[in-house]
Amino acid sequence: MDRLCDEVVQLIINELDDPTHLSLASKRFYTFTQDPYVRAWYFISRYGKIQALYWALGRGRLMNGKVINTLLSSGAHLSRYFVQCAMHHYYRTAQVPFIKTPWVRSMDLAVFTHFQAVSVQHFGNIPLGKGDDDGSLVDAVIKESRFPVEQRQIKWETVKEVLEKYKFIPFCHKDAMMANYPLVLAIEPRLLPYARANGFTMDHKYRNFVFRKMFEKPAISFEGRADEIVRNVKELSRLDHRMFLSRTVAAEICMEAKTNDQAYNALKRLDKEGFLRFELANVVETLIKTFANTRSVMSPSTFNVLKELFHDFPSNDPLVRHVLLLQVFVCETAASPMLPTIITMNSEPPAAWRAFVDKCQQRVESIGLPPIERRDLLDVLRSKFAPERFQGILMYGRLILGMSTKAMDELIREAAYTCLEVGCKGKMLRKIIELFPPVEDSLRRRVMEVYRLSVEDLPPWEDEDACVLYEAPLCQDFLIPRATMIERIQELTSTRAVASASESNEVQEQEESVAMQVDTQGATRSERAIESASDDDDDDDDDDLGHIGQDSLSTMIRKDESAPTRRSRRFYEFAMYTDGQGKLQYPADHQLVGKWIRTHYGVRSGVTAVFMLHSVINGNPVIIQPYLGYGETWNQENRVPITLKHFKLLARLGRAPPHLLFDEIEYGAEFYFSEEDYLAPDELNGTVIKHPKPKKRTSRIKIKMVPEYSVKSEASPTPTVAEDFAETSLSAVSSSSSRRPRRSAASTINYVVPDSDDEAIADDGDEVMHEVKVIAKKRKVESNLQKWIKHLTVLLKDEQRKYKERKKFVHASAAPGTKIRVPKNDFYKTLAAALTRLRKADKEKRQQLYGTDIPDEDYSSGDEDEYQERTSRPSKRRKVEAA
Repeated sequence: MDRLCDEVVQLIINELDDPTHLSLASKRFYTFTQDPYVRAWYFISRYGKIQALYWALGRGRLMNGKVINTLLSSGAHLSRYFVQCAMHHYYRTAQVPFIKTPWVRSMDLAVFTHFQAVSVQHFGNIPLGKGDDDGSLVDAVIKESRFPVEQRQIKWETVKEVLEKYKFIPFCHKDAMMANYPLVLAIEPRLLPYARANGFTMDHKYRNFVFRKMFEKPAISFEGRADEIVRNVKELSRLDHRMFLSRTVAAEICMEAKTNDQAYNALKRLDKEGFLRFELANVVETLIKTFANTRSVMSPSTFNVLKELFHDFPSNDPLVRHVLLLQVFVCETAASPMLPTIITMNSEPPAAWRAFVDKCQQRVESIGLPPIERRDLLDVLRSKFAPERFQGILMYGRLILGMSTKAMDELIREAAYTCLEVGCKGKMLRKIIELFPPVEDSLRRRVMEVYRLSVEDLPPWEDEDACVLYEAPLCQDFLIPRATMIERIQELTSTRAVASASESNEVQEQEESVAMQVDTQGATRSERAIESASDDDDDDDDDDLGHIGQDSLSTMIRKDESAPTRRSRRFYEFAMYTDGQGKLQYPADHQLVGKWIRTHYGVRSGVTAVFMLHSVINGNPVIIQPYLGYGETWNQENRVPITLKHFKLLARLGRAPPHLLFDEIEYGAEFYFSEEDYLAPDELNGTVIKHPKPKKRTSRIKIKMVPEYSVKSEASPTPTVAEDFAETSLSAVSSSSSRRPRRSAASTINYVVPDSDDEAIADDGDEVMHEVKVIAKKRKVESNLQKWIKHLTVLLKDEQRKYKERKKFVHASAAPGTKIRVPKNDFYKTLAAALTRLRKADKEKRQQLYGTDIPDEDYSSGDEDEYQERTSRPSKRRKVEAA
């Protein structure tokens, strides 16, 4: 270290947060750090020229007159606003609340007096009264921007003098003016050149925030407001090419077309003059389309806005037409709650329905839509937000379109078919069947003919992309579609990969994305990362015109202003969300189609079996849980049977089976290969059949304690008691309500008849129980759990074979010498872990039946009808000893 030159030592000192320890390391370093030039450039190189004085005055022990002079001569920025804040803080006034540290009070009075004298030489007399500082003046510009021009007291020349002569600029990131300064430039874009001369750079991520304030609705409307907005937008965009109006802000302005008409007119003028970087008509069309998938389309307040936008920018897009028709029928139905609930298509419609149809027709004509056709009514009925009281739509088709009764029946039947694939249309299906009972049989036939799936209907397992994106048409997740979820997972995975690859450059990226870029020459890392942005400061962001949403301009301004400058360390966010703006993608009062199917058709129905199959493929737990009676007392009669076909379909797609399926297997679910094992042929064909009510099952064994107990001899060819005991023992154990006692408890049961002195009877009872156990051990019945284990094991072996083939193919196609890790799919890993769990449960149940001294035998493998006991093979050492 002693051999290093002064330039290298200076670079080392500049990288230290506190060079005090290095200065005490040697006499040379101590003398070197006493130099005013070294101290001045330490602050300039670490904190930049804009913030150098702020951080230097906070280290009062290092400050003296020479250091202050060197800082100013080396280019450290000094503004009158900074001097005013420093004097207020030193003399303990309440004008600088954002500085909580001693700051300039750590300096000696003589040094601070020298700093004041130098400041007076630069700026002359410095006003120190309350509200006379430059920061208060700039804040007043923001407050007066909402008033007409003639009522504003602060003129443009005054603000210009503050920036040009007195070098105004926020001096640290803690200053509240750091966020308000861009608003001043938005109000007066002509000040931007003077702000740049002081070292200020407008960050492009504040672009939307600035333009929102430009178009904000004033407190008092005046005639020249639209002209002022157009002039400011043009001027700011001319001075800085990175500041342009985005589609996001344009859509927010369009949402206030009725309430903030001057901003909307200014936006249309900018579009007409070709000043925007996009076509406003395309923005309006996209904005209207967004209402097709959100419940805000049911709000009556959006009708006037969409009507105004469609008048100014008409579109032939069918989705735009669909949204406007939803507004017509849905809003009018919600506004007419006293309409009759039951109608007949053959009789004369009541006067209330005629009035409803006339209002809908008037709305259609006021919007300017082309005449409504049959397919338009069908599209409205298909929508997730179609009203439950859809009779008005049918009446419109009858009175306006002149549809016959047969045509109406076909229309409602097609609508019911479509509702099967929309997960939240359970209430509408229920209402359709109440009004049109024949539709029930049509739905049953439709489901069994169209939606039954087999393994051959799925994509081949070699096509991994198709298997990942495949989604069964029924029981889909209407909150987040599978394709959208896969895209999000892929984006998250790619983001994490890029983050891990560029971990070494993380600090540099944060430095380039400071929230308010203020002369970035050598700013400290900790301060640069205070307002670090998520997007990089590059030229590619200029092409991003922003997304289009349904938020209004006023709503987004309130969000920007109410957002905290920094997140508190002890801030806890509670999960209390209310959809006040109607952005959720399903109606507020909805019923799941899958749950309604189970309730209406029953658990042992072909329709329910098909829905169960689709829900398992899509991995929809909201449907699977009620199908398996989740939360209820376990009873086979209340559950939709699970079959091996469910696992085969999941194996084809490589998806993890839900853990609820394995829970059912462990509880004692019956084994079926497919739904054909427990459904009648008529039910599979979609024919209506009446199922008899199941009779209550009674126990086949009733051991009564009577004085005389007859037992068949061992030579009897049909030991009824032993066989009955062996057949019913496994089913008794599987029932959670009546469990068989363990072997230790069973051995202590005494079968002595009460009030009897005959000890022979007790001996005979013990011999019977011993005989039962012996015969039960010799004849082992295959339980449902063992059947599941056996067939799932075969399925797992098939997955092992496919994995080996895929692994072999990947290694063969790779370059020689490269090591490629081939991951196992989710089905493989989940099934392997679940089989271990099921085998353990099977072993525990067998120990309960036959005692803990039974050998560790595996009954889950072998032939289908025969189970062979596996004994341990004697080791070679034992063979040698025996010889």
